[in-house]
Amino acid sequence: MPSRLFAPLILATVMVAACGKGGPGTPAGENRAAKAAPPTLLLAPEDLHILRLSARAQGPVVTGSIQPERRADLRAEVSSVVLQVFKENGEAVRRGDLLVRLDDTAIRDSLSSAEEAVRAVSQAFEQAERQVQRHKTLQAQGMTSMQALEDAEVRRNNAQSELVAARARVVSARQMMQRTEVRAPFDGVVSDRKVSAGDTAQIGKELVKVIDPRSMRFEGLVSADRMHELKVGQRVDFRVNGYPATDFSGTIKRIDAAANATTRQVEVIVAFAAGEMPKVAGLYAEGRIEAGSAQVLTVPDSAVLRTGDATQVWRVEDQALHKVQVQLGERDARRGDHPVLSGLSAGDRVLRTPGSTLVDGQKVELAAPAGGASAPIVAKP
Repeated sequence: MPSRLFAPLILATVMVAACGKGGPGTPAGENRAAKAAPPTLLLAPEDLHILRLSARAQGPVVTGSIQPERRADLRAEVSSVVLQVFKENGEAVRRGDLLVRLDDTAIRDSLSSAEEAVRAVSQAFEQAERQVQRHKTLQAQGMTSMQALEDAEVRRNNAQSELVAARARVVSARQMMQRTEVRAPFDGVVSDRKVSAGDTAQIGKELVKVIDPRSMRFEGLVSADRMHELKVGQRVDFRVNGYPATDFSGTIKRIDAAANATTRQVEVIVAFAAGEMPKVAGLYAEGRIEAGSAQVLTVPDSAVLRTGDATQVWRVEDQALHKVQVQLGERDARRGDHPVLSGLSAGDRVLRTPGSTLVDGQKVELAAPAGGASAPIVAKP
Protein backbone atom coordinates (compact mmCIF):
# COMPACT_ATOMS: atom_id res chain seq x y z
CA MET A 1 0.00 0.00 0.00
CA PRO A 2 2.72 2.62 0.78
CA SER A 3 4.56 1.92 -2.51
CA ARG A 4 1.43 2.70 -4.56
CA LEU A 5 0.96 6.06 -2.78
CA PHE A 6 4.55 7.26 -3.43
CA ALA A 7 4.64 6.24 -7.14
CA PRO A 8 2.65 9.27 -8.51
CA LEU A 9 4.79 11.66 -6.39
CA ILE A 10 8.07 10.24 -7.80
CA LEU A 11 6.71 10.45 -11.40
CA ALA A 12 5.70 14.10 -10.94
CA THR A 13 9.16 14.95 -9.59
CA VAL A 14 10.89 13.35 -12.59
CA MET A 15 8.67 15.30 -15.04
CA VAL A 16 9.40 18.62 -13.34
CA ALA A 17 13.16 17.90 -13.46
CA ALA A 18 12.89 17.00 -17.14
CA CYS A 19 11.18 20.33 -17.88
CA GLY A 20 14.03 22.18 -16.19
CA LYS A 21 16.65 20.57 -18.49
CA GLY A 22 15.28 22.02 -21.70
CA GLY A 23 17.49 22.97 -24.67
CA PRO A 24 18.86 26.37 -25.58
CA GLY A 25 15.43 27.52 -26.71
CA THR A 26 13.91 27.04 -23.29
CA PRO A 27 13.87 29.68 -20.55
CA ALA A 28 16.42 27.69 -18.53
CA GLY A 29 18.82 27.66 -21.49
CA GLU A 30 18.47 31.41 -21.86
CA ASN A 31 19.34 31.88 -18.19
CA ARG A 32 22.54 29.88 -18.56
CA ALA A 33 23.56 31.87 -21.63
CA ALA A 34 22.95 35.10 -19.75
CA LYS A 35 25.11 33.89 -16.89
CA ALA A 36 27.97 32.98 -19.27
CA ALA A 37 28.06 36.45 -20.93
CA PRO A 38 30.35 39.06 -19.25
CA PRO A 39 28.53 41.88 -17.46
CA THR A 40 28.19 45.32 -18.97
CA LEU A 41 30.62 47.83 -17.47
CA LEU A 42 29.35 51.18 -16.25
CA LEU A 43 32.03 53.81 -16.91
CA ALA A 44 32.33 57.44 -15.86
CA PRO A 45 34.04 59.94 -18.19
CA GLU A 46 36.90 60.13 -15.70
CA ASP A 47 37.63 56.44 -16.31
CA LEU A 48 38.59 57.15 -19.93
CA HIS A 49 41.60 58.83 -21.47
CA ILE A 50 41.03 60.41 -24.87
CA LEU A 51 44.14 60.50 -27.06
CA ARG A 52 44.99 63.96 -28.40
CA LEU A 53 48.09 65.46 -29.97
CA SER A 54 50.16 67.39 -27.46
CA ALA A 55 53.60 68.98 -27.39
CA ARG A 56 56.22 66.66 -25.93
CA ALA A 57 59.78 67.61 -25.10
CA GLN A 58 62.38 65.76 -27.14
CA GLY A 59 65.60 65.46 -25.22
CA PRO A 60 67.70 63.26 -22.95
CA VAL A 61 66.41 62.00 -19.61
CA VAL A 62 68.24 63.35 -16.58
CA THR A 63 68.24 61.68 -13.16
CA GLY A 64 69.92 62.71 -9.95
CA SER A 65 69.24 64.36 -6.62
CA ILE A 66 68.62 67.72 -5.04
CA GLN A 67 71.76 69.06 -3.36
CA PRO A 68 72.72 72.41 -1.84
CA GLU A 69 75.33 74.52 -3.58
CA ARG A 70 76.57 75.81 -0.23
CA ARG A 71 77.46 72.98 2.12
CA ALA A 72 80.23 72.47 4.65
CA ASP A 73 81.55 69.26 6.18
CA LEU A 74 83.07 70.49 9.42
CA ARG A 75 85.89 68.24 10.65
CA ALA A 76 88.10 68.12 13.70
CA GLU A 77 91.37 70.03 13.26
CA VAL A 78 92.79 68.89 16.60
CA SER A 79 92.77 65.55 18.39
CA SER A 80 90.62 65.94 21.46
CA VAL A 81 87.49 64.79 23.31
CA VAL A 82 84.07 66.23 22.43
CA LEU A 83 82.72 68.18 25.41
CA GLN A 84 79.45 69.60 24.05
CA VAL A 85 77.28 69.50 20.92
CA PHE A 86 75.00 72.52 20.75
CA LYS A 87 72.86 71.86 17.66
CA GLU A 88 70.77 68.93 16.46
CA ASN A 89 69.79 67.87 12.94
CA GLY A 90 67.36 70.28 11.32
CA GLU A 91 68.13 73.22 13.61
CA ALA A 92 68.78 76.56 11.96
CA VAL A 93 72.12 78.23 12.63
CA ARG A 94 73.59 81.67 12.06
CA ARG A 95 77.09 82.37 10.87
CA GLY A 96 79.48 82.12 13.82
CA ASP A 97 77.16 80.05 16.04
CA LEU A 98 79.01 77.55 18.23
CA LEU A 99 78.19 74.00 17.13
CA VAL A 100 80.72 71.73 18.88
CA ARG A 101 83.22 72.35 21.68
CA LEU A 102 86.29 70.13 22.12
CA ASP A 103 88.40 69.69 25.26
CA ASP A 104 91.10 72.41 25.21
CA THR A 105 92.95 71.60 28.48
CA ALA A 106 96.21 70.45 26.87
CA ILE A 107 96.13 73.22 24.27
CA ARG A 108 95.48 75.86 26.93
CA ASP A 109 98.54 74.66 28.85
CA SER A 110 100.62 74.89 25.68
CA LEU A 111 99.38 78.44 25.13
CA SER A 112 100.32 79.48 28.68
CA SER A 113 103.77 77.93 28.25
CA ALA A 114 104.29 79.73 24.94
CA GLU A 115 103.25 83.09 26.42
CA GLU A 116 105.69 82.64 29.32
CA ALA A 117 108.46 81.83 26.86
CA VAL A 118 107.69 85.05 24.96
CA ARG A 119 108.03 87.11 28.12
CA ALA A 120 111.34 85.46 29.05
CA VAL A 121 112.82 85.78 25.57
CA SER A 122 111.62 89.39 25.35
CA GLN A 123 113.56 90.26 28.49
CA ALA A 124 116.66 88.51 27.15
CA PHE A 125 116.34 90.38 23.87
CA GLU A 126 115.97 93.76 25.60
CA GLN A 127 119.05 93.05 27.71
CA ALA A 128 121.03 92.00 24.65
CA GLU A 129 119.97 95.20 22.88
CA ARG A 130 121.17 97.31 25.79
CA GLN A 131 124.52 95.50 25.73
CA VAL A 132 124.92 96.30 22.06
CA GLN A 133 124.20 100.00 22.64
CA ARG A 134 126.67 100.09 25.54
CA HIS A 135 129.44 98.48 23.48
CA LYS A 136 128.82 100.93 20.67
CA THR A 137 129.32 103.85 23.06
CA LEU A 138 132.47 102.34 24.54
CA GLN A 139 133.87 101.45 21.14
CA ALA A 140 133.35 105.04 19.94
CA GLN A 141 135.41 106.21 22.94
CA GLY A 142 138.07 103.59 22.24
CA MET A 143 137.38 101.80 25.50
CA THR A 144 136.40 98.39 23.98
CA SER A 145 137.34 96.35 21.00
CA MET A 146 135.40 95.86 17.82
CA GLN A 147 135.26 92.10 18.55
CA ALA A 148 133.36 92.70 21.78
CA LEU A 149 130.83 94.80 19.91
CA GLU A 150 130.36 92.12 17.28
CA ASP A 151 129.87 89.43 19.94
CA ALA A 152 127.17 91.56 21.60
CA GLU A 153 125.39 92.00 18.28
CA VAL A 154 125.44 88.22 17.70
CA ARG A 155 123.85 87.65 21.13
CA ARG A 156 121.25 90.32 20.37
CA ASN A 157 120.40 88.74 16.97
CA ASN A 158 120.06 85.27 18.51
CA ALA A 159 117.72 86.62 21.17
CA GLN A 160 115.67 88.35 18.48
CA SER A 161 115.31 85.09 16.52
CA GLU A 162 114.22 83.26 19.66
CA LEU A 163 111.64 85.98 20.33
CA VAL A 164 110.17 85.65 16.82
CA ALA A 165 109.94 81.86 17.23
CA ALA A 166 108.31 82.18 20.67
CA ARG A 167 105.71 84.59 19.30
CA ALA A 168 104.95 82.16 16.44
CA ARG A 169 104.34 79.40 18.99
CA VAL A 170 101.88 81.66 20.80
CA VAL A 171 100.00 82.39 17.56
CA SER A 172 99.89 78.65 16.76
CA ALA A 173 98.60 77.79 20.24
CA ARG A 174 95.88 80.45 19.97
CA GLN A 175 94.81 79.05 16.60
CA MET A 176 94.63 75.59 18.12
CA MET A 177 92.48 77.02 20.91
CA GLN A 178 90.11 78.50 18.34
CA ARG A 179 89.90 75.15 16.56
CA THR A 180 88.48 73.52 19.67
CA GLU A 181 85.33 75.56 19.00
CA VAL A 182 83.59 74.51 15.78
CA ARG A 183 81.37 77.31 14.46
CA ALA A 184 78.91 77.65 11.58
CA PRO A 185 80.60 79.11 8.48
CA PHE A 186 77.35 80.61 7.12
CA ASP A 187 73.63 80.89 7.81
CA GLY A 188 71.96 77.53 7.23
CA VAL A 189 70.71 74.30 8.77
CA VAL A 190 72.46 71.42 10.48
CA SER A 191 71.91 68.44 8.17
CA ASP A 192 73.97 65.71 9.83
CA ARG A 193 75.40 65.56 13.37
CA LYS A 194 78.15 62.94 13.51
CA VAL A 195 79.39 63.09 17.14
CA SER A 196 78.10 63.23 20.70
CA ALA A 197 79.60 64.43 23.97
CA GLY A 198 82.33 62.05 25.10
CA ASP A 199 83.44 60.95 21.63
CA THR A 200 87.13 61.11 20.77
CA ALA A 201 87.69 63.26 17.70
CA GLN A 202 90.84 62.54 15.73
CA ILE A 203 92.17 65.04 13.23
CA GLY A 204 89.99 64.84 10.10
CA LYS A 205 86.99 63.22 11.82
CA GLU A 206 83.68 64.59 10.52
CA LEU A 207 81.78 66.39 13.25
CA VAL A 208 78.75 68.04 11.67
CA LYS A 209 77.38 69.07 8.27
CA VAL A 210 75.81 72.46 7.57
CA ILE A 211 73.86 73.28 4.40
CA ASP A 212 72.17 76.38 3.04
CA PRO A 213 68.61 75.34 2.00
CA ARG A 214 68.29 78.49 -0.09
CA SER A 215 70.99 77.27 -2.47
CA MET A 216 69.37 74.02 -3.63
CA ARG A 217 70.04 72.79 -7.16
CA PHE A 218 69.45 69.67 -9.25
CA GLU A 219 72.62 67.66 -9.72
CA GLY A 220 71.72 65.22 -12.49
CA LEU A 221 73.33 62.62 -14.72
CA VAL A 222 72.81 62.23 -18.47
CA SER A 223 73.97 59.39 -20.69
CA ALA A 224 77.16 60.30 -22.53
CA ASP A 225 75.47 59.12 -25.76
CA ARG A 226 73.19 62.18 -25.56
CA MET A 227 75.92 64.64 -24.64
CA HIS A 228 75.81 66.31 -28.07
CA GLU A 229 72.27 67.52 -27.29
CA LEU A 230 73.28 69.39 -24.13
CA LYS A 231 73.78 73.13 -23.97
CA VAL A 232 74.13 75.57 -21.10
CA GLY A 233 70.88 77.47 -20.63
CA GLN A 234 68.55 74.68 -21.84
CA ARG A 235 65.27 74.29 -19.99
CA VAL A 236 64.82 71.22 -17.79
CA ASP A 237 61.45 70.00 -16.47
CA PHE A 238 61.59 67.51 -13.63
CA ARG A 239 59.80 66.06 -10.63
CA VAL A 240 61.14 65.50 -7.13
CA ASN A 241 60.24 62.66 -4.79
CA GLY A 242 58.20 64.01 -1.90
CA TYR A 243 56.55 66.66 -4.10
CA PRO A 244 54.16 64.58 -6.26
CA ALA A 245 51.84 67.48 -7.10
CA THR A 246 54.57 69.95 -8.07
CA ASP A 247 56.34 70.24 -11.42
CA PHE A 248 59.72 71.94 -11.15
CA SER A 249 61.71 73.57 -13.90
CA GLY A 250 65.13 75.09 -14.28
CA THR A 251 68.01 75.71 -16.67
CA ILE A 252 71.34 73.99 -17.17
CA LYS A 253 73.97 76.02 -15.36
CA ARG A 254 77.01 73.84 -15.93
CA ILE A 255 77.96 70.69 -17.86
CA ASP A 256 80.77 68.55 -16.50
CA ALA A 257 83.83 68.32 -18.73
CA ALA A 258 84.41 64.60 -18.10
CA ALA A 259 82.13 61.55 -18.08
CA ASN A 260 82.14 59.08 -15.22
CA ALA A 261 84.52 56.25 -16.12
CA THR A 262 82.21 53.60 -14.63
CA THR A 263 78.68 54.70 -15.58
CA ARG A 264 79.56 56.66 -18.73
CA GLN A 265 77.30 59.48 -17.63
CA VAL A 266 77.88 63.22 -17.65
CA GLU A 267 76.90 65.39 -14.70
CA VAL A 268 74.85 68.53 -15.28
CA ILE A 269 73.98 71.21 -12.74
CA VAL A 270 70.46 72.60 -13.07
CA ALA A 271 69.53 75.85 -11.33
CA PHE A 272 65.94 76.14 -10.13
CA ALA A 273 63.70 78.66 -11.82
CA ALA A 274 62.27 81.40 -9.63
CA GLY A 275 59.65 80.06 -7.25
CA GLU A 276 59.30 77.13 -4.90
CA MET A 277 62.22 74.76 -4.38
CA PRO A 278 62.67 71.78 -2.05
CA LYS A 279 64.18 72.51 1.34
CA VAL A 280 65.50 68.98 1.92
CA ALA A 281 68.76 67.75 0.39
CA GLY A 282 69.23 64.31 -1.13
CA LEU A 283 65.75 63.87 -2.65
CA TYR A 284 65.64 61.85 -5.87
CA ALA A 285 64.69 63.81 -8.99
CA GLU A 286 63.99 62.78 -12.58
CA GLY A 287 63.14 64.82 -15.64
CA ARG A 288 63.87 65.63 -19.24
CA ILE A 289 66.04 68.25 -20.93
CA GLU A 290 64.13 70.14 -23.61
CA ALA A 291 66.37 69.83 -26.65
CA GLY A 292 63.30 70.13 -28.90
CA SER A 293 59.57 69.36 -29.04
CA ALA A 294 57.09 67.47 -31.23
CA GLN A 295 53.34 66.84 -31.43
CA VAL A 296 52.67 63.28 -30.28
CA LEU A 297 49.87 61.11 -28.88
CA THR A 298 50.41 60.05 -25.30
CA VAL A 299 48.87 57.42 -23.05
CA PRO A 300 49.17 57.33 -19.23
CA ASP A 301 51.38 54.64 -17.74
CA SER A 302 48.48 53.36 -15.62
CA ALA A 303 46.57 52.37 -18.79
CA VAL A 304 49.35 50.15 -20.12
CA LEU A 305 49.28 46.36 -19.68
CA ARG A 306 52.48 44.37 -20.17
CA THR A 307 52.60 40.65 -20.90
CA GLY A 308 56.16 39.60 -21.58
CA ASP A 309 57.40 41.78 -24.45
CA ALA A 310 53.86 42.65 -25.56
CA THR A 311 52.18 45.93 -24.60
CA GLN A 312 48.41 46.42 -24.73
CA VAL A 313 45.71 48.88 -23.74
CA TRP A 314 41.91 48.53 -23.46
CA ARG A 315 40.22 50.69 -26.10
CA VAL A 316 36.53 51.55 -25.92
CA GLU A 317 34.93 51.36 -29.36
CA ASP A 318 31.32 50.73 -30.49
CA GLN A 319 30.19 50.44 -26.85
CA ALA A 320 32.58 47.54 -26.24
CA LEU A 321 36.07 46.87 -24.89
CA HIS A 322 38.86 45.77 -27.21
CA LYS A 323 42.40 44.81 -26.18
CA VAL A 324 44.78 46.54 -28.60
CA GLN A 325 48.47 45.85 -29.18
CA VAL A 326 50.47 49.09 -29.13
CA GLN A 327 54.04 50.25 -29.51
CA LEU A 328 55.13 52.89 -27.05
CA GLY A 329 58.13 55.17 -26.72
CA GLU A 330 60.19 56.02 -23.69
CA ARG A 331 58.23 57.05 -20.59
CA ASP A 332 58.24 60.76 -19.77
CA ALA A 333 59.69 60.91 -16.26
CA ARG A 334 58.01 64.22 -15.43
CA ARG A 335 54.49 63.55 -16.77
CA GLY A 336 54.41 59.78 -16.31
CA ASP A 337 53.06 58.95 -19.78
CA HIS A 338 54.30 57.24 -22.96
CA PRO A 339 54.27 58.46 -26.56
CA VAL A 340 52.25 56.21 -28.84
CA LEU A 341 54.24 54.96 -31.83
CA SER A 342 51.56 52.70 -33.35
CA GLY A 343 48.27 50.95 -32.55
CA LEU A 344 46.15 53.98 -31.60
CA SER A 345 44.90 57.15 -33.27
CA ALA A 346 43.84 60.62 -32.17
CA GLY A 347 40.40 60.51 -30.59
CA ASP A 348 40.64 56.91 -29.37
CA ARG A 349 39.39 56.29 -25.83
CA VAL A 350 41.29 53.96 -23.51
CA LEU A 351 40.71 52.89 -19.92
CA ARG A 352 42.91 54.80 -17.48
CA THR A 353 43.15 52.04 -14.87
CA PRO A 354 41.90 48.72 -16.28
CA GLY A 355 41.13 45.83 -13.95
CA SER A 356 42.25 42.24 -14.26
CA THR A 357 38.79 40.73 -14.92
CA LEU A 358 38.00 42.49 -18.22
CA VAL A 359 37.07 40.46 -21.29
CA ASP A 360 37.72 41.35 -24.93
CA GLY A 361 34.41 42.39 -26.51
CA GLN A 362 32.77 43.16 -23.18
CA LYS A 363 29.95 45.72 -23.45
CA VAL A 364 30.32 49.11 -21.78
CA GLU A 365 27.93 51.92 -20.93
CA LEU A 366 28.99 55.51 -20.25
CA ALA A 367 27.38 57.27 -17.31
CA ALA A 368 27.89 60.77 -15.95
CA PRO A 369 29.48 60.82 -12.46
CA ALA A 370 27.07 61.61 -9.65
CA GLY A 371 27.75 64.82 -7.74
CA GLY A 372 30.83 65.56 -9.85
CA ALA A 373 32.78 62.66 -8.25
CA SER A 374 34.56 60.08 -10.36
CA ALA A 375 32.42 56.97 -10.76
CA PRO A 376 34.29 53.70 -10.36
CA ILE A 377 34.16 50.89 -12.90
CA VAL A 378 31.39 48.59 -11.74
CA ALA A 379 29.62 45.62 -13.25
CA LYS A 380 26.06 46.13 -14.40
CA PRO A 381 24.01 42.94 -13.99
